[in-house]
Amino acid sequence: MNRRQLGLGAAVTAIASAVGTAAAAQTRDPGAVAFYDRFNDQLARLPATLQPDVRAFYELNGWRPVWTPERLRALQVAAGRAERHGLSQGDFLDFEALASAPDAAEMRTTAAAMTYARVLAEGRVRPETVEDLWEMQKNRVDLPVGLNDALAQNRLVDWFEGLAPTDIGYSNLSAGYVRYRRLIRDGGWPAFRQGPAIEPDTSDARIPALIQRLVAEGDLSAADGARLTEMGVVYGPELQAAVRGFQARHGLVADGRIGTGTQRSLSASAEDRARQIALNLERRRWLKREVAPERIEVNTAAAIMVYWKDGRPVHSNRVVVGSPSNQTPSLEKPFASVVANPPWYVPASIARNEILPRGPGYLASQNMYISNGQVIQRAGPNAALGYVKFELRDSYAIFLHDTPAKGVFNLAMRQRSHGCVRVQGAVDFARLLLSPDPALLAEFDMAQDTRETKRIATGREISVRLLYWTAFVDGQGRVAFREDVYERDARLAEALGIALSLPKALDDGARVANDVGP
Repeated sequence: MNRRQLGLGAAVTAIASAVGTAAAAQTRDPGAVAFYDRFNDQLARLPATLQPDVRAFYELNGWRPVWTPERLRALQVAAGRAERHGLSQGDFLDFEALASAPDAAEMRTTAAAMTYARVLAEGRVRPETVEDLWEMQKNRVDLPVGLNDALAQNRLVDWFEGLAPTDIGYSNLSAGYVRYRRLIRDGGWPAFRQGPAIEPDTSDARIPALIQRLVAEGDLSAADGARLTEMGVVYGPELQAAVRGFQARHGLVADGRIGTGTQRSLSASAEDRARQIALNLERRRWLKREVAPERIEVNTAAAIMVYWKDGRPVHSNRVVVGSPSNQTPSLEKPFASVVANPPWYVPASIARNEILPRGPGYLASQNMYISNGQVIQRAGPNAALGYVKFELRDSYAIFLHDTPAKGVFNLAMRQRSHGCVRVQGAVDFARLLLSPDPALLAEFDMAQDTRETKRIATGREISVRLLYWTAFVDGQGRVAFREDVYERDARLAEALGIALSLPKALDDGARVANDVGP
């Protein structure tokens, strides 16, 4: 047992001693118990946001002290797992500080336990304070009742662990955070110096640092790393393959060339990436735990969409989402119909700023016309919405749709729309959603054959969740990272008091024909 553990043990014993004395006094003379007499005074010293929950908790317990030595030990175990959630135990449950004021230890312990529980259940900050566009279902927990029941049933540790998300996405990312903290304790990896591009089959003095970095994160095995290090500073085929894996994990073009974008990602430290994971664990704690077994989830940071059916991911593809100046919001809304061959009713801002200034010739070339002041693009092979539109019920006029600009899906940075989500293989995806009902599918296929504009109900509501994950675990069990294109990591880190220094996203400047639309 180390000095820190000995100190915590002594602190827990001191708290328990003070609490036990009050409990014994109450047994002898409930009306004279010091805890009860001092309750309102002690409560008033707590943050105002905590007072209602603490009062409700003690009302459930008959205004009696609750923190016995056994319960305090269980609380210490629960607090000791804070790192799994990207949190620091000392920020919430400092047992030494609690023991320093024995007369107030009981209620301050309850307040600290409530604070930690609230963070696990709902997050440390309110999402609306760090995101301009956030419209999701929040998680809500009755903490006084939950804590009371957990103590009564002697399952305090399990209760705390059950407050955080238990889905595989959170659990895997939590494990990833623990791995990165271990990397940091072991010294992390050497800094990668940015400079000229490293081309395949050339030599470069930065190769040893590159190998150490790839080994540290698992893109290259330790044995292969040692062998390649002995080969000197040559950037050969095996190392190129490992770099392509690194590039894919970071959403970069996996060409094996170590250019500006790859070097920026390599420049991030282990501490930077651990903090980025912690921010994404926080985002996941905001969300309601129950999700629809059939849903579409779009990660706007990665520009990737996943379709879930019966609680399992069954289909994924690339998407194009809002640009940094036209960000796709974080929202959760249902849709229940698809529109085959949709016309595009151009929003006034797009028409005013991007279309009308080009003159009537441009409108004619794009099959557009003006009706009652509204610019409308007719359905057709070059229409901005492509051959299908997925209508959402939301407050931002955001929807999913096809696009004639197929080449955009090949770009690494796909944050370039006006906020809507363009779906790769959209027609086939629409057919997948309609396939449970052959009649609806036939109706859609007929409309595609005739190029008729037609709205077709799906026969059920399907939930769509637009999320912003800059750190997540990929299908190979590795933590994947994306750069903070919308700068939401930066704002969240500032709110949490976390120093953050992440690489900036690199737009390759590529342009694709017909890359227009909402």
